Amino acid sequence: MRQAVDYLYWLYDALVSINVPNHKARAVVDAMERDMATTIATKADLQLLKHELTALIQASVAELRQETTLIRKDMELLSTTMTVRFGSMLMIGLGLLFAALKLS
Repeated sequence: MRQAVDYLYWLYDALVSINVPNHKARAVVDAMERDMATTIATKADLQLLKHELTALIQASVAELRQETTLIRKDMELLSTTMTVRFGSMLMIGLGLLFAALKLS
């Protein structure tokens, strides 16, 4: 932050040295200082953002793994249910076939 303050003093001196009125030079420096305080990210800001994004990604991955596990369990249950239903239909069909053959 100290380097930014020095930069603003140098900018003010440079503006004054090229005959920019003091109040306009001060307005430029104030505007830059405001912009630097509100719009420019510091290393600490970027580190905090990195940690937040990392935590968010890890939480999303964990949630995705949990959902995948639930889907796999549902698919196994569906597979079992389909096997039982197919077997039941096969047995009924064979029973009807044998009954029809016995009647003929």
